[in-house]
Amino acid sequence: MHTVAQVLIGIVAALHGYFLVLEMFLWQRPPGRALSGFDADTARLTAPLAANQGLYNGFLAAGLVWALVIDSLSTQVFFLVCVIVAGLYGAATANRRILIAQALPGALALGAALLAA
Repeated sequence: MHTVAQVLIGIVAALHGYFLVLEMFLWQRPPGRALSGFDADTARLTAPLAANQGLYNGFLAAGLVWALVIDSLSTQVFFLVCVIVAGLYGAATANRRILIAQALPGALALGAALLAA
């Protein structure tokens, strides 16, 4: 079960790395605009906000990678709870798809990590 938990945490970290790239570097390009549904002008105007959001996603990814490297359950739990809270908040305030894209993978990884302990 430990290996399953580590793989799931790695997947969540990779997702957040992807979110970083999408929000910081691709926001005004087709992948970012497809995600947001924004036209070119709105994407341009919101790009600084998206970049800030992407940076935070990068910190979550870095924290999860660090938690895997040091093999610390408490650090894994901390960052996975942060991912879940961010996903719940995003689903409540921005788009319900965030529940599936962010909170659910975080919750599955958290459950696996706790079961492996």
